[in-house]
Amino acid sequence: MSTVKAFQNNPFQENTYIAYDETGQCAIIDPGMESATEQNTVVNFIKNNKLKPVLLLNTHCHIDHILGNKFVFEMYGLKPQFHKGELPLLEAGIAYAPQFGMRYDPSPVPDVFLEEEGSISFGNTTFKFIFAPGHSPAHLCFYNQAANYVIAGDVLFRGSIGRTDLPGAILKR
Repeated sequence: MSTVKAFQNNPFQENTYIAYDETGQCAIIDPGMESATEQNTVVNFIKNNKLKPVLLLNTHCHIDHILGNKFVFEMYGLKPQFHKGELPLLEAGIAYAPQFGMRYDPSPVPDVFLEEEGSISFGNTTFKFIFAPGHSPAHLCFYNQAANYVIAGDVLFRGSIGRTDLPGAILKR
C-alpha cells in the first residue's frame, strides 16, 4: 500500500511529497526545497527508509514547486514530468525567483510530458491524472485510488479552496 510523507519547504510553506510503497520505489512530487537544510531533510528521509526515487513529478510549475527540481536531477538523475502547458511557468522561474528573494537553479526540461488523462506508475503504486487548470494553466492532481488519497498541488487547501491569483491562473466568471 502506498504511503505519503509531506515536508513543508521554502518561505511559501509549499508541500513536497515523497510517495512510496512496499517495493521501496518512490516518487518525489513538487520538490520545493530551497535550502540545504530542506534538501538534507528530504534526502535523509529517503535514505533512512531505504527508498529508491524513480519519478520526479510536478503538479504545476510555480516557483515554489520547482525550486528543488535541479537538486533532484543532480542527486537522483530524474528529470521532472508535468503537463506541457506548464512549460512557460517553468521557463519563467528564473525571472520570478529574485522577485521573491529566492535562489533558483534552473530546472531541467522534461523528456516526457504528462497528458490531461492517463496514469503513471512506480512500484505497486498508480497515480491517475486529474487535469485541474485554474491555479495554473495545466495543473495536474495525482490520485491514488487504491490508497484513497490525492496529491492536489495548490488547487485545494485544507479547510480552504486553492489559489487563482498567481501567474498563469485561469479565472472564469
